[in-house]
Amino acid sequence: MESQKAESKITVERRGHILLIGLNRPAKRNAFDLEMLDQLALAYAELEDDPEVRCGVLWAEGEMFTAGLDLANVAPAVVEHGVLKYPEGAIDPLNLYTERLRTKPLITAVQGKCLTVGIELLLASDMAVAAENATFAQIEIKRGIFPFGGATLRFPERAGWGNAMRWLLTGDEFDAQEALRIGLVQEITENGGHVEKAVEIAERIAKQAPLGVRATIESARMVQTDGFEKAKQQLTPQILALFASEDAKEGVASFIERRDGNFRGR
Repeated sequence: MESQKAESKITVERRGHILLIGLNRPAKRNAFDLEMLDQLALAYAELEDDPEVRCGVLWAEGEMFTAGLDLANVAPAVVEHGVLKYPEGAIDPLNLYTERLRTKPLITAVQGKCLTVGIELLLASDMAVAAENATFAQIEIKRGIFPFGGATLRFPERAGWGNAMRWLLTGDEFDAQEALRIGLVQEITENGGHVEKAVEIAERIAKQAPLGVRATIESARMVQTDGFEKAKQQLTPQILALFASEDAKEGVASFIERRDGNFRGR
């Protein structure tokens, strides 16, 4: 198990084939300044690039997931550059502006308040688990701006138009049960159990054939980035490549022998 320095605003911990990425600025309610965004983007690059990592979990220290962006710190940079800029080799955690996660699934585990960019990080991940005490609010509309981290693009897709507009246009707070109802999160746990549950799901994913998981994520994300027709055209090449893999042969053997597969990602 390896982890970054405790004083880092983002912690990274390897746990087997799982990479845990932690928001670690609890004294500032895990509000994101530029340094914290850069550290998160580098952690996402580690998730994408490490061949031994098969799934990621994004979680937070402290009583809340995040109070959102530290606008006093971040807004001037956005005004100057037009977009959020990240270090070379990093991956945009919002999957919008530069390099994005392509091949590794990411689960978000949320507790307490999850505001603005916290919801957008959740929407940019593949699934989410919430503690019972989690509450959500997209409050940019109350600050004279609008969500520019992807909520206007992904919230309607995830929750349906009416459900998304109910919360995007009012800035009202909603609870974990409402988040579950509209599909923003997939499971609710008792308080304190959300990270454990997210890790449990990540470990189940990590036990599956890595090439199959990668192909599934790439195919689904291709619809978002390149459209349905392009993704459809790639289905046959993708499955033919998988049929030729050692993992596919192991999958057939494990089925015949009625045992779990021992997949190696090749």
